[in-house]
Amino acid sequence: MNSNFEFQYPWVLALLALLPAYAFLRGRVGKHAALTFSSADIARAAGATAKAAAGRLLLFLRLLIVALLIVALAGPRFANDRTETQASGVDIMLALDLSWSMMALDMSGSGERITRFDIASKVLEEFVHKRPSDRIGLVAFSAVPYLASPPTLNHDWLIENLRRLHVGIIRELGTAIGDATAAAAKRLKATKDSKSRLIILLTDGDNNKGDIDPVPAAQLAAALGAKVYTIGIGVEEPCQLPAFDPATGKLQLDPQGRIIPTLTLQPANYSVLSKMSSLSRARSYRAKNIGELQSIYDEIDRLEKTEVKLRRYTTYTPLFQWPLLTALGLFALELVLANTRLRRVP
Repeated sequence: MNSNFEFQYPWVLALLALLPAYAFLRGRVGKHAALTFSSADIARAAGATAKAAAGRLLLFLRLLIVALLIVALAGPRFANDRTETQASGVDIMLALDLSWSMMALDMSGSGERITRFDIASKVLEEFVHKRPSDRIGLVAFSAVPYLASPPTLNHDWLIENLRRLHVGIIRELGTAIGDATAAAAKRLKATKDSKSRLIILLTDGDNNKGDIDPVPAAQLAAALGAKVYTIGIGVEEPCQLPAFDPATGKLQLDPQGRIIPTLTLQPANYSVLSKMSSLSRARSYRAKNIGELQSIYDEIDRLEKTEVKLRRYTTYTPLFQWPLLTALGLFALELVLANTRLRRVP
């Protein structure tokens, strides 16, 4: 918001130019003498003192009062320029896989121990920050889906809930891609006045749990007007699942500080993910490292833009009362002085 001082009727200020002329004429023209003196010197001495002490002060007050009244008539005010953002946002449900396979380290760089889940969480948080005008919700799933956050504009609260998640927090083991997609679609159905609805599903496995298969779930989402973007992460070959503590989601190391491998993981079922996206005219992606995953979410961000409109308006704070009140105060002062200390004899 910007505040600027201005006058509503600035042309009224031109009247101020008449005051010097009035003061000049008032100083040259005066009343006839009320008393007759035999000597002009006596009257001149008395008149000079009175004019300096009383006449000039009262004239100055009168001119100042008139000047303040002119300023008040000109309408001084503060103009407060405001800009409001009206966003026609996109409603988005993020579906995040929390199955045990998300603890794999195949997407981390050389010498790093960063799990698939840690990488996915980081990229999701960055994506949320880029969409301030969209309602975004989160479904976390393993063998069953859980609502971590309904669609909301309170993204700080959403991110706080995202940071609370870890692999192992859902005790039921497995990957229910279909149930998670259906749960996200039902949440989007409840949102009103949506420009568009999106489901962004991130997983590293194949559907092996749940009551709804992925393809029918994607058909349900499409019928509700939602696009289903699918992202499969992880290398396209078997990899090892490291040992970890399901209670905390932290890796477990041997006494030498090395990773303890457990079982062999299979890559995601990309054919099913691709079919899910094609049913809703969306896209399917693959990511083998954090750079590719960031690029995917950046592309989705570009594809699904939010329409933002700016509405500008101006409010005014009037200030005319201050010069008006000052003028009234000075006028009262002039009346008091003119009838007391500076009173003139007729």
